[in-house]
Amino acid sequence: MSEIVIKKQPNPWFVAIVSGMASYIDSCAIITSGTALAIFQKAFEGTTYALSNMQFGALEAALTLCIAIASIIGGRLGDIYGRKKVFAVTMVFIIVGSLLVTFGKIFPVLLIGQILIGSGVGADLPVSLATISEAAPEGKRGKMLGFSDILWVVGILAAYGVGILVSKTLGDGNYLSGQIMYGALAVVGIIVLALRMTIPESEIWLKAREDRLAGRITAQAQGGIGELFKNKKYAVPFIALIVFYIGTNVPANTLGQFSTWVAMNVIDMEVWVSSLICMLVYPVRAVLDIVFMKFVDTDKRMPLFYFGAILYLAGFLMFPIFGFSQVTFVLTQLLYCMGAAFAFEGILKVWMQECFPTLLRTTANGAIVFSSRLCCAAFGLFTASIVAFNVVFAFVLLAIFCVIGFVAAILCFRGKRYNTFDENA
Repeated sequence: MSEIVIKKQPNPWFVAIVSGMASYIDSCAIITSGTALAIFQKAFEGTTYALSNMQFGALEAALTLCIAIASIIGGRLGDIYGRKKVFAVTMVFIIVGSLLVTFGKIFPVLLIGQILIGSGVGADLPVSLATISEAAPEGKRGKMLGFSDILWVVGILAAYGVGILVSKTLGDGNYLSGQIMYGALAVVGIIVLALRMTIPESEIWLKAREDRLAGRITAQAQGGIGELFKNKKYAVPFIALIVFYIGTNVPANTLGQFSTWVAMNVIDMEVWVSSLICMLVYPVRAVLDIVFMKFVDTDKRMPLFYFGAILYLAGFLMFPIFGFSQVTFVLTQLLYCMGAAFAFEGILKVWMQECFPTLLRTTANGAIVFSSRLCCAAFGLFTASIVAFNVVFAFVLLAIFCVIGFVAAILCFRGKRYNTFDENA
């Protein structure tokens, strides 16, 4: 058998930044979609391109549903064919999809664009996170994965920043405003694609695949999907992470996609005002993400998680307890951001990498993301209608989701640290 030539690996932090842009594009796509499509809906009123609330919900759900479906497919392909091949294709999907929504007006074209963007984002997330974790030196893995959460915040700030700029400059109902937002997403996709082509395949993945092909089934070379269910060592964290991510991501996704809708239709706020509020609170998340990076590889991880969970839950209780106003809108966004730094995707990304061996890593990651985003898509399809029917009930329901997710994570990870990177045999 010919020997696999392993190329010189680039600086791990370069890999973390470039691969972590998947998180940037993920959050940027969600916020861009929520804001730009709300602008399109207003701009198209009274025209042949008019979007109903159900069509608006369908476009948002399509994005999330395709992130879900593509994550499980992309995750499995990443374990079978390698990380680099998958994330090259995903960027092309994101670029083409963004351009379609930028220049398309009719609902079918907008829908195809959302499908492509969602498919690219979904398939990219598992392989990008695995690439970061496999390039990171021991003792810095949590920090580098945590940095992707900062990029996730930057993506949100960028989307809101562009939203404020176009809203103030061109107006809330100007079609060009939404076009600029989606166009910016396409430009970022092109840049990331070019940078990613300079990153070689994961050395850890190459070694695990070589072991498996040679019949050496080491801990890292286990690659059967059945291991995620029949092996208790992997099944327990796998199920816990699915429940945790569903419980916390349905509320987060709702807030991301429908904050602008709630601000406009429930609180009667202008788009630029709600976007500005979100822009001002998210830097707090970025600062706390840095705190998370400092302590995530230590025994302070779980105490910070408990603190974050309390804040996160409190954020979704502001509207039901104190009513809907600009003040409670600020508190909801602020408490959610503070709690998310310690008890949401940052810690999830670390757990997802540490709990599974190399040739099951992106498979498990993709399945976890799939389960969560599928639930988000199902919920998102009816969110606008639920909010319009009873907005208090909607947020009470989101708080219940939070409780279920946090309980699952606490039961699994309290007092226990998983780290499959230590399994070399």
